[in-house]
Amino acid sequence: MTSEDTAPAVPARSLDILSALSPGQTEAVLDLLAEAARADGQQAVSEQGRLQLRGGAREGVRHLLLTSQDRLVGYAQLEDTDPVEAPAAELVVHPAHRGHGHGRALGNALLAESGKRVRVWAHGGHSSARHLAQVLGLTLFRELRQMRRPLTDLDLAGPKLPDGVHVRTFVPGEDDTAWLAANAAAFAHHPEQGSLGQRDLDDRKGEPWFDPAGFFLAFRDEELVGFHWTKVHAEEGLGEVYVVGVRPGAQGGGLGKALTTIGLRYLAGRGVPTAMLYVDADNTAAVAVYERLGFVTYETDLMYRTES
Repeated sequence: MTSEDTAPAVPARSLDILSALSPGQTEAVLDLLAEAARADGQQAVSEQGRLQLRGGAREGVRHLLLTSQDRLVGYAQLEDTDPVEAPAAELVVHPAHRGHGHGRALGNALLAESGKRVRVWAHGGHSSARHLAQVLGLTLFRELRQMRRPLTDLDLAGPKLPDGVHVRTFVPGEDDTAWLAANAAAFAHHPEQGSLGQRDLDDRKGEPWFDPAGFFLAFRDEELVGFHWTKVHAEEGLGEVYVVGVRPGAQGGGLGKALTTIGLRYLAGRGVPTAMLYVDADNTAAVAVYERLGFVTYETDLMYRTES
């Protein structure tokens, strides 16, 4: 969520709420997101949200396009797929069109569209986004930390796998079903990650960054019990601990730490100078593990929600 304070002059604007975007609309939104990222230093819409711009309608996803004088000045996405939690949203206003109340207009539209029951991400936690959340009557709900550590001169002890566990890399097409099941089990408590389906996996396999050589699977006999999917952001010189998961029955034996170490060694071997990851601030056990591996907090994303 990136936006602005109020302003006395409010240019005429119109709002379209769509279940799917045309190719032209998709490109216009991506251009807006790119301009905002250059100005703000990070993306205002998550990877999942950007993937959902393409490929037609998706269940529970709506796109809000705000135009003024025939120009796209703001975008919001509302995803209502969680059976328990309120719909999740992200929004952004073009940097050249901030200060005209467009952020508030998008926020009010999200409230109306969700029945005043919504969670909104503020990536980077900028002061303008915090102010907009206050104006909209939202309260802080979740803190997601981005942590980083250098990979140059990586000095980590060799991974110690639990007895009977071996690791190999992901084979697209052959391991999809097993990985989706393991991911759902490992993240049953985490609706955003645990609800990924085949379409979501296919979206990621189709991205330029996807490389199965950096996608590690841990097996005990024939059962997939854990995984570490890494990601390389080549332009930024970053290697990401994209997702580490361990099935509940295999937790507590050091498998997560071993898989994390395997992935970090792989990323260091790719020559990227820095590793990054995301972790919820209230997941103190995971934060402690990552801190022991040399990670420190780099920036924070905040999620706000309505009280009801």
